[in-house]
Order: sequence, then structure tokens, then C-alpha cells
Amino acid sequence: MTLPIETPAVLVDIEIARRNIRAFQDYADRHGIRVRPHIKTHKLPQMAELQLEAGAIGITCQKVTEAEAMVEGSAQIKDVLITYNILGAEKLARLAALNKRVTLSVVADNPTVIDGLSTRFAREDDPLTVLVECNTGADRCGVATPAEAASLARRIADAPGLHFGGLMTYPPVGGTERVQAFMSEAKRLIEADGIDVPTITSGGTPNMMEAAGASVATEHRPGTYIYNDRSLVARGVATWDDCALTVLATVVSVPAENRAIIDAGSKVLTSDLLGLSGYGHVLGRDDIRIDQLSEEHGRLVSDGPIKLKVGDRLRIVPNHACVVTNMVDAVHIVEGNETKATWPIIARGRVL
Repeated sequence: MTLPIETPAVLVDIEIARRNIRAFQDYADRHGIRVRPHIKTHKLPQMAELQLEAGAIGITCQKVTEAEAMVEGSAQIKDVLITYNILGAEKLARLAALNKRVTLSVVADNPTVIDGLSTRFAREDDPLTVLVECNTGADRCGVATPAEAASLARRIADAPGLHFGGLMTYPPVGGTERVQAFMSEAKRLIEADGIDVPTITSGGTPNMMEAAGASVATEHRPGTYIYNDRSLVARGVATWDDCALTVLATVVSVPAENRAIIDAGSKVLTSDLLGLSGYGHVLGRDDIRIDQLSEEHGRLVSDGPIKLKVGDRLRIVPNHACVVTNMVDAVHIVEGNETKATWPIIARGRVL
């Protein structure tokens, strides 16, 4: 491949991305599921617009700064869910400003977060919608039982400045049945307390084509599906042809017959393994393993002659596409071998 791009660089094949968006939107439409994609994978207003144009109802963000950047970057983004416990006066002030611009929802899994949100929004004209985050097996954030979800739902409903918006979860791979069981019971308890449950939102790309199995959920939040990556190919939910994001790297040294060095290390390929061996897949070269990374170098090895020379360019599917996006300032939009545009990653950077 000869693309006029300096390496290492991140490429996104726009046609593959469009195809991936369409595939899940079609599935969701058939099953009456609302789609709210997570933008952590691409952090690009242009990609969010493609998702919205295909039928998504809004977007999911993980940080206040992500949401601000996405809303500032696109007039089409009018509905945002931030799936993170938000604490701190400055973040709450920014959240209040954002709530005046779009339909905004957040989550909480403990009274401290709820009380902090209420203290800030009690003095605002517009209430903030809050969902209870539930742990359906991923063992990250989230209340542990449906009874706890019902208790927090009542606390939100009674809190000044807040509106109870429903339930949210991020299940483990294969956790669709857990979502159905947990959320059905939580919904029953909350409604028995006289509170409506307008939204039940689940997520995850590995589970997305099984989302209809949790019929209690009203929406799904896939993220990585727009690009896919090596971890999803390994899980059998995507193929190499479905991988829109690749890292373009150049061979800078061939110090041995079975070893070569590329100009892409942990600062672009990421050190995430996600249960895999090695740090990416070299397209068209199943015989090559990327077995080591330093910050600026990647080591390629093969059991036989590696058959590479200095100056060769390779496209690599990373283990985890979402992290790669956050490591670069821009991605190059391509169709086949033709470069179409360069898009700055506007929702990366600031930690706030």
C-alpha cells in the first residue's frame, strides 16, 4: 500500500465503518431497540453524525469533556447520556451548562453522587435526568441487587432538581440473561413504588447481536462495533474485513531473518492485551506476531523468514481500537487506498 501519510498513523476505512453502523442499526430496528452508540471508540462528531443519520437516538459519553466536545462539534447531537458517576463542583457546573444545551442524562450508583447532583441542580431551572447504574455481572460500578436499584430510584425521584430516568447497565460478555433477570425485577420493584421506568439501557459490542434476548431493555449502547478490532475478531463477532480502524506502520529495521522492527509501539498500538497474545494483527500476514512493544517500536517475529525489508508499510488491526483513538490527534479517513480526509479527534485529551 502506498498512501501519502507519515507513519505511524491511524487509518479509518469510512465504507467499512458505515457498513458496521448499518448492520447493527438494522438489527436494532427489527427488534424495536433504540440505539445509543458510545463515542469513546471514535470521539468524532462526524462519526456520531453517521450513527445518528442511520437511526441512533443519541450518543453515550464517558466524561463531561467528551460530551462538551461532541455537542460543540455537531448541531445534530441533541441527546447525551454520560455513563459515569460525576463528582466535584467544577464538573457539576459544567454539567449544568451542558444540561441547558441538550437533552442530558447521567447515572449514579450511590447516595453520595445523587446528593451531589441534587445540591447543584436544585438551584437550576432545568432538572437533571439520572439513571441508576446496576451491576449485572461485570463487577465494575453499579448496585448489586434490584432492591438497591429500587431504593436509589426512590432517592432520585424525591431529590430536588433531579428526575428519575430509568436503569443502566454494562453487562459482561454473555450476560444478556442476567440483564433480563436483574432489570425485570428492578423494574417491577420500582413500578410497585409508583415510579415510572422510562428507559432501561444496556450495552457492549460483544453482546449487541443478542440484545433482543433482554427484551426488558429499551436501548443498547455499542461502542467498538463501528471500527471493530482484534479482540472482537477473536471473540468471533467480527472478521478482519469488518475492521475499519488500522494502524499504518513502516518497517524501520530487519536485524534478523525472522525479526523486524516497526515505527509503532505502545504509544499507538496500546499495551492492552484483552486476554490475547501479542499486540495486534498484521493484515495479510498471519505468520507474523507482534510480540513486544516499547514506546516507539514494535517487534515483529515469525517462525520462518519474515520476508520484510526496510521501508515496507504494514496495516495492523490493534487489540483494542478505543484506546488507539485516544492516543492520536487525528485519524486519516480512507476508502481503499485513497485518502479522503484527516479528522482531528476533538473529544480526546483533557482528563476533567
